[in-house]
Amino acid sequence: MTEKDLAKQYQITEYCHSILAGYIRPGDICVDATAGNGSDTEFLCRLTGEGGKVYAFDIQEDAIDHTRKRLGQAGLLDSAELICDSHEKMKEYVREQVSAVVFNLGYLPGGDHKIATLPDISLRAAREGLSLLKPGGVLGICIYSGGDTGYEEKAAFLRWLKDLDTREWLVILHSFYNRGNDPPLPAFVIRLR
Repeated sequence: MTEKDLAKQYQITEYCHSILAGYIRPGDICVDATAGNGSDTEFLCRLTGEGGKVYAFDIQEDAIDHTRKRLGQAGLLDSAELICDSHEKMKEYVREQVSAVVFNLGYLPGGDHKIATLPDISLRAAREGLSLLKPGGVLGICIYSGGDTGYEEKAAFLRWLKDLDTREWLVILHSFYNRGNDPPLPAFVIRLR
């Protein structure tokens, strides 16, 4: 493995994908709660395959357009339902139990930094996501701090995660411990029963 490949393997998106891949099988149903530029949606579509389905949410039409274009180029557009609506409404669209729900908090990469996830809405959405998970399913959250609401959102999520019932949920936090400038904080919540 080259130095470049090794560095890429530990970028936040690829690192989170390596963890999530252990919970998703062909034919599964998943949710990308923050479609953004479509990276997570594409990843989930590849894992769920032709028999599976991915619901991808974003409040920004630009994000949905980016994701649609990306999936089209990858030949995966039929595997996803793209929804331009708030992730806090996911239960209005998703009726099935899901294997994974993925969040990347913050703002759309390359987009308007004034439009970002907000603590109250994101926490409601995460609670909705937990209620959709099947036993053994995973909620993956990449928490980005900084910006106008990032520190507040990080603090709110860490409080919430710490208080989840240990009989029902296993919460695992990862840390890029020797990185400065508020590195992203990956968190995974596994449904135990």
